[in-house]
Amino acid sequence: MAESLAPTPRHDAGMATRRSVLGDAHVDRAEAAKSAFDEPFQTLITEAAWGSVWSRPDITRRDRSLITLALLAALGQWDEVAMHVRATANTGATPDEVREAMLHVAIYAGVPAANHALKLIKQTYREMGVEL
Repeated sequence: MAESLAPTPRHDAGMATRRSVLGDAHVDRAEAAKSAFDEPFQTLITEAAWGSVWSRPDITRRDRSLITLALLAALGQWDEVAMHVRATANTGATPDEVREAMLHVAIYAGVPAANHALKLIKQTYREMGVEL
């Protein structure tokens, strides 16, 4: 197995952003489940997604949240859609804004993808106690 490397400043920034967006409980569960096998992947996403993209200052986390949800829905990444709906509690994206993003998905990526995403989004909001 590959040997673990010391965290870099980008990793530290990524972990702070990841915790801010997804919440400590989610990140703590992911970190506890991490093994030597998937540690390089976890490092990659922490540094690249969270440290390089989500940490950029040019657009808000709310906007990144909406873009991410639209892309995930368009790609059919259903587990990730639910996770990022839960993250809207931290990013400030509202249910109305999420709905609008799914309208874009319907037009630009297909009605079936948006339809299924809306079903999962409604279920996730219900689980969060959000009234729609």
